[in-house]
Amino acid sequence: MNTHNHTRALGTEAATAPFKTLEIERRDVLPTDVQIEILYCGICHSDLHAVHNDWGGTTYPIVPGHEIVGKVSKVGESVTKFKVGDLAGVGCIVDSCSECSHCQDGEEQYCEKGWTVVFNAADKKHGGITYGGFSEKIVVNENYVVHIPETLDLPGAAPILCAGITVYSPLKHWQAGSGKNVGIIGIGGLGHMAIKIAKAMGAYVTVYTTSQSKADDAKRLGADNIVLSTDDEQMKNCPKQDIILDTVSAKHDINSFISLLKTDGSLVMVGLPAEQLEISAFNIVHGRKSFSGSNIGGIAETQEVLNFCAEHNITADIELINVNQVNEAFERLENNNVKYRFVVDMVGLKQ
Repeated sequence: MNTHNHTRALGTEAATAPFKTLEIERRDVLPTDVQIEILYCGICHSDLHAVHNDWGGTTYPIVPGHEIVGKVSKVGESVTKFKVGDLAGVGCIVDSCSECSHCQDGEEQYCEKGWTVVFNAADKKHGGITYGGFSEKIVVNENYVVHIPETLDLPGAAPILCAGITVYSPLKHWQAGSGKNVGIIGIGGLGHMAIKIAKAMGAYVTVYTTSQSKADDAKRLGADNIVLSTDDEQMKNCPKQDIILDTVSAKHDINSFISLLKTDGSLVMVGLPAEQLEISAFNIVHGRKSFSGSNIGGIAETQEVLNFCAEHNITADIELINVNQVNEAFERLENNNVKYRFVVDMVGLKQ
């Protein structure tokens, strides 16, 4: 029989209710499980959407957080990949069928039977609902845990587990690199990581933004070219792109960006607007262009992006906050008032 242990967490009980301290249950450590004492957890736009039930289907109480960095505090007797004291991370995926072709290929994010999200998902194997990283500790099967390189700044590394892998996976898949033009729409949590990673891959990076203040900051982040997307003249004169990553999670016109692609270029959606997007058929037919999407990355690729970021000394630009500032942080995130990722110091939960 599987027993449970109590853990303090930060969650909310309704779409409009503030965050407060809750007591949740974590399963006891099974033979292949790793227990992680959570040190830091990033706040992503997906957390905001889920908490507010923007996509429907939220179960309350909800404990969000899927950019988790911590230290292994306990391992099951069959665990081979981790030992107590290791730095470890958990992203969006905490389980999958492990048998379908996608899981076998290390692409658990496309699991045919559906993977289990780290928070607010039905736990098919252990029952109940999953709770995320806004908590003291988490228990996860070792196959869904990654090693955090010791050279990375820990709070700054947390967003690599979602924002980092979400942009790394499509940049790698569409072969960003030397001699390629990569466009990035939006400079937020995802966009600012995309600039750093695409540059480290050797690409020529153009950033599209509606904000002059963010345009000024894009150069510091490593962008080669900045285009104010509200300026028709700048849009008309900017270089044609091999790949454009669209990181925007609000309604916007994507046809003006598709027309900036080279022949055979692809606009890849990684943002998740709640509204439907409209695409002109003429726009993609002319030039054999693609409108594509990409969803996070598998566990092996998440480890790969962490190693890549360590090698190139890349971390997120973060604002480190304590647990008492989470309500304010979600409000500010809604108003896009953060450069560029909030990360919560979870130590405050223990007090």
